[in-house]
Amino acid sequence: LPAAAAAVYKQWIPNTNFETASNWDKGRVPCARDVVHFEKDKVVSVFVRSPHVLTDMYLPLNGELVLAAGAAFTAFDGSWDPGCDSGGTVSFADAEHRAWFDPTLWQDVLPSGEPKPGGPIFSVDEERVPCRYDDVLFQPQTSFRVNTDSSQPVIHLRSISVMGQELNTPASWAGYLQGPSAPLQFHGNGTLQVTGTGCPDKSGCACGNTLDGPRICAALLRTSGRKCPEPACQSPLQPLGHCCGVCGATINLDFTPDFDLQKYQDRLVRELLSQPKYTGVQMAISKVHKTQTFLGITSRSATPLIQIVLIDDRAGLQTGTAAEQLAADIMESIAQHGEALGISSGKMEVATGSSASKQVGSHAVSRITAGTVMGLLFSLLLLGGILFLHRKGKLR
Repeated sequence: LPAAAAAVYKQWIPNTNFETASNWDKGRVPCARDVVHFEKDKVVSVFVRSPHVLTDMYLPLNGELVLAAGAAFTAFDGSWDPGCDSGGTVSFADAEHRAWFDPTLWQDVLPSGEPKPGGPIFSVDEERVPCRYDDVLFQPQTSFRVNTDSSQPVIHLRSISVMGQELNTPASWAGYLQGPSAPLQFHGNGTLQVTGTGCPDKSGCACGNTLDGPRICAALLRTSGRKCPEPACQSPLQPLGHCCGVCGATINLDFTPDFDLQKYQDRLVRELLSQPKYTGVQMAISKVHKTQTFLGITSRSATPLIQIVLIDDRAGLQTGTAAEQLAADIMESIAQHGEALGISSGKMEVATGSSASKQVGSHAVSRITAGTVMGLLFSLLLLGGILFLHRKGKLR
């Protein structure tokens, strides 16, 4: 595969481990005098790392305890436990609501599983959830339960790693689904399918989560009363794949077969974003599909384009101004080098704290594009002239 189609690794954050304090209603791990209670009708897989002494334990009707080497359960013998003065019932929390399409439950990581270092690159909300060519990691030595409810019948992925085992072929994934743990870990109407293939196009591939966009936004805004925060600009921009309006700038690029998304992103970071004056500016860049409308009629086909979203950390009237300046520099670079980079045209939109409305600018790089427009205008004028002469009776 071309270098541009580098793999992206996304790791599931929550777990259902016995030793995770937040998995218990008391906010602590059960101790010797406690009675452990799993709801009988809740399906769950629980990984146990170490030995535990308990007074009693009620197990679910359908579930599993996965014991690591050395892990065990022992009945409490009544001896004094300095960390457990008063016993009680400690119940395992409900894990049913943890949804695959909740962006807050995923993080970008390195292939090793280490968190990806912070930088100027971010993702629009739909791309914070695993995309069709991404690698999904569930942390080794952890159990989990995830709801895969989806608006698409099949959720495609490049690979899935569970308990340290990478499943990167359709056959290996199908074999895992037939095992005892998979039904306890995955539930919902969406079917996960491993393809083992990465993005084959150097110009990038669309994420593929558009159908689940409303589901992603609902999960993201659940904690804020399902409302987007009030932006600091009067006419915020609405990037494709993003839940809320933003202040800053967006650039939509039309591209040719020579365009290389990863190389172009690296170029922008190296030559522009790394400049001191753009400290605090963040950029999202990816291929998206924009639905076309003509005379109020929506086309069934969608046009692929490269979307660049620029935001900054400025406040008040300065909100978005650094992003605006960067967008202007990008457009200037496109005017000078776009044809060599495989960019045929670019359109910029800006919304800042100091502007009362969106500002739009565009630039056609290719001479062919300009010639096409002139040709269409000439054809329309010629057709209009013919119709005029026909109505005057001078042309039969």
